[in-house]
Amino acid sequence: MFGKVGDMMGKLQEMKQKTDEIKAKLERSIIKVEGAGGDIKVEVNGNRQLQKIEIASALQHGNKEELEEQLVVTLNRALEKAEALHESEMKAVASGMLPGLF
Repeated sequence: MFGKVGDMMGKLQEMKQKTDEIKAKLERSIIKVEGAGGDIKVEVNGNRQLQKIEIASALQHGNKEELEEQLVVTLNRALEKAEALHESEMKAVASGMLPGLF
């Protein structure tokens, strides 16, 4: 009985370690997305954190509402890609540790 609990605790510790490793990897993974024909560039990491925004000077003096709309569209696209990467990496760790669950 105690052996199974010990095995489970070991598996949980191993899973936590692998999860921490994946989070560190995702922190270093940069996703770059362009919007507004390349005039807006956004970078997010695999942990879905915004790293950088670049706005071409041509857009900085234009229509404020259009710029805001383009920023939202571009940021959402970048975050969707980051979410897909994050989910894929975490699912890979979980399926390796708990086969048959995923």
